[in-house]
Parts: sequence; C-alpha cells; structure tokens
Amino acid sequence: MAEIILHQYDTSPFSEKVRLCLGIKGLAWRAVDQPVVMPKPDLVPLTGGYRRIPVLQIGADVYCDSALIVREIDRRFAGPPLYPKGCEGFTGTVEFWADKGLFQAAVIAIFGALGDAVDPAFIKDREALSGQPFNVAAMKAMVPHALSQIHAHAALLARQLDDDRPFLAGEVPSLADAAAFYNFWFIRSFSPGVADSFPALPQIDAWYDRVSAIGHGQRSAMSRDEALEVARTCEPEALGVVEGDRGLVGIPVTLSATDYGRDPIAGVFAGSTAYSMTVLRDDPQLGRIAVHVPRLGYALNAG
Repeated sequence: MAEIILHQYDTSPFSEKVRLCLGIKGLAWRAVDQPVVMPKPDLVPLTGGYRRIPVLQIGADVYCDSALIVREIDRRFAGPPLYPKGCEGFTGTVEFWADKGLFQAAVIAIFGALGDAVDPAFIKDREALSGQPFNVAAMKAMVPHALSQIHAHAALLARQLDDDRPFLAGEVPSLADAAAFYNFWFIRSFSPGVADSFPALPQIDAWYDRVSAIGHGQRSAMSRDEALEVARTCEPEALGVVEGDRGLVGIPVTLSATDYGRDPIAGVFAGSTAYSMTVLRDDPQLGRIAVHVPRLGYALNAG
C-alpha cells in the first residue's frame, strides 16, 4: 500500500488535528513540510491550485481539507476508529463546531493578543487567502469578546466530561477529541497569556493531557521532490460515483471552497461519495492526479 504523505507545517492547527488522528490510529506516515505562506510551488502542482494546509497524498490521489483527510484515513486504514460506532454523528458534529465556531474565536484571541508582532508577510498572505482584511487592530479590540466565547466553548466541553469519561465520546479517543484539542493546543502554543486567562476547569486540563499523550503516530520526513516523484510514478485509484452525480462524469468542472481559499480546482468530474467530490487532472509534470474535496463546504461549477 502507498505511504501516507501529509503536506503540512508544524504550527498549522488543522495539521495538528490530522496528526492526532494518525496517532489515534497508530499509523506510520511521512511529513512533507510546506511553506506557511505562498508561493507553494511544490504543492499546487498536486492540488491544481488549492493552497490550504494540510493536504493528504496517497500515491496520485490528493485529498484537500482536514475534514476529508481524516475521513479518508479512517476509511483506508485499520486501527481504532476515528468515528466510533454509535457516535458517528456526534463526532462529525463536534468536528464541525470546532472547525468553525471555536477556531474562529481562537484566531481572534491569538492574533489580537499578538498585535503588532504578527509578521506583515503573514497578514498579506492571509488577506489573499480570505479575500478580506486581516485586521489585527480590530482583532485586538475583539479579544475580550473572543475570550468570553472560548470560555463558553470550554464550558460545553467540560460538561461533556462531567461524568468522568476520559474522552468526549466515551472510553476511547476519537476525531471529536482531535478536533476540540487542536484549538486549545493552538492557543497554548502561540498565546500562553490567553491560555492563562482561562477559568479553572479541571476536566479540560485532565482531558487535554490525555489527548496530548496520544502522540502523532510514527512520523518520518519526506522531501517535496520525493512526494512529487511518488505522484509521478503512481496512478489514481479507481473511483465510484453516487447515483445523483452520474450525469456529471466526464464533464469539465471546477471545485472550490465556499468559505476562504476559494482558488478553483479545474478538472474532469470523475467520482463522488456522500462526503466527497473528485476531479481528474493531467499535470504536465506529474501526469494524472485525482484531487478530492469534501462535499460539505465546497461548490461544484460545470464548464
């Protein structure tokens, strides 16, 4: 079986979610470090223009967005399930909440607290990514509100742990833990002063330590050139398609995120599941690449 290749950088919060999921499943994987800001000349040939991190590569199959990445890891590989039986809906809902509500509050709190220390190159890059001003001064003014929101989110987690369960879904760790954890990891790692303002929640502290102890599986480095060579020497796996999408197969389409980082991925529609959509691309250097995106939060445009 082809290796798990994760295009990431160590300070990426969404990469931390995926790294923890790899740890939960006890998997070996290769880390390809990509730049924090554009340009990313060794990533976009794989993705067709998609620039967000992380990206999962397995052979010539490329998976965009952490939400689809963790689902694909769980589908392909044995080990403890990321979506425990009977908790699939709960786990997915916690992930959606953590990626949207909690993460947005964390971003404001962290960068508002950093203030003028935020690298101007990072600001410029994130403005290009979002299509909106990355207004650190406005974030600074919003820090008190963001903190109150984070405290409220933390109280929800603490309530879930009130019955002394070790993890959010019960006795075993799941995607729910990885998704909630990375936000608190992000805050603790890059804004300790914000973390120090949290009210005392012993359940959260003990849970955080348990999740942190899971680790990231067996990580080893891979160069960007090596990852590109893997794609060049592999073929995408066979694809299925859900009934409602059969009429799209073979049609040129673009896929793009609907929130931020909307760079379109152009290709021929080739497959889908209830959770994903796939295009095939022919890259002049790499050959045929299948690029997969989540169905939720992504738009498909024909032509």
